[in-house]
Amino acid sequence: MNELAYERQLNIATAGNQPGFTDSLHHNRYEPTPYELLDRLFQDYHLMPEDRLVDVGCGKGRLNFYVHHLFGIESAGIEMNPVFYGEALENKKHYSKTHKISENMIEFYNCLAQDYPIHARDNKFYFFNPFSVQVFISFINRVLDSAETAPRTVELILFFAPQEYSDFLENSTIFELVEEVQLTGFYKEPRERFLIYRLPKMD
Repeated sequence: MNELAYERQLNIATAGNQPGFTDSLHHNRYEPTPYELLDRLFQDYHLMPEDRLVDVGCGKGRLNFYVHHLFGIESAGIEMNPVFYGEALENKKHYSKTHKISENMIEFYNCLAQDYPIHARDNKFYFFNPFSVQVFISFINRVLDSAETAPRTVELILFFAPQEYSDFLENSTIFELVEEVQLTGFYKEPRERFLIYRLPKMD
């Protein structure tokens, strides 16, 4: 299905990139992951009913609606831009007209990633290169603290990740790279791939 067909099926409007650049040195502009690449990812990577996914830098909420439609799971979206946050809430209203969901199945938070209240059930975190490695490190350290307080297996899904993200995870944490989804036939940029890192449940 193409982008427009997906938008019609989900009854949302998430297309379009953020023009120009952000005012922050640490945050990157909004760009939704293309539906065809999400299709490719979830051909190999499956979510379970008990999973709760967090899209870090969710923009207008595309991934949240996509994974609910595909797997029926709970999710949260973190978006610091108040305009995109407002559009995500509008999309939730439209999505709810054609998909029966309870209020807390899809939640959006208008805040910096560092201020997001990590839920004890958050176990999947998606990153489409939303910010600098400094912010990434700060956020991951909070995820580690949460996983220690509420032991659970945690997985990170990285798309178009800078090498610094992987260097930090592999050299400074106990996250392990467990899967790499190549996008053969889509793009030729080496960073255009999905990397899955896993943190085993802490005893």
